[in-house]
Amino acid sequence: MLTIELGDPIEPRACDDCGSQTQTLVRFVYRDGNAYAIYYVRFSPTHPEHPVKLAVGLGEWSEDSGPDGRQSFALDLRVTESRYEVMVTDAADSPWANASVLGPMLNRAEALAHPRIQEVFHVTDHMVLEDPDLKEHLEKQSRDA
Repeated sequence: MLTIELGDPIEPRACDDCGSQTQTLVRFVYRDGNAYAIYYVRFSPTHPEHPVKLAVGLGEWSEDSGPDGRQSFALDLRVTESRYEVMVTDAADSPWANASVLGPMLNRAEALAHPRIQEVFHVTDHMVLEDPDLKEHLEKQSRDA
């Protein structure tokens, strides 16, 4: 069973396009009570046309482990008329391409071929249902579409 540890959002920063606020979230995911993943989310409420940027890091999270025991995946999340769509992207397209705590970020082809890619999608399924800040943003995008 996956659970998400919710914390306060990071202080909003100015959008690169227009200067309005861009929100960033950092969340910890546990499977059966054990550290399992970290994910990052970035979205701009004033730009519903932009996808939500995601990064998911999976791997070893014990105190004596390091980033080399993890892999991270760059993703875009879009709202369509009837559902949410998650797309694997290249590391270069991610705001967290160099976020060392997540582990090395895979390029799209590497990520799609990775044996844990279905686990990444499982985490994103939980994110859109259980992360209240992300869920609120996505629901607003759905209403405004």
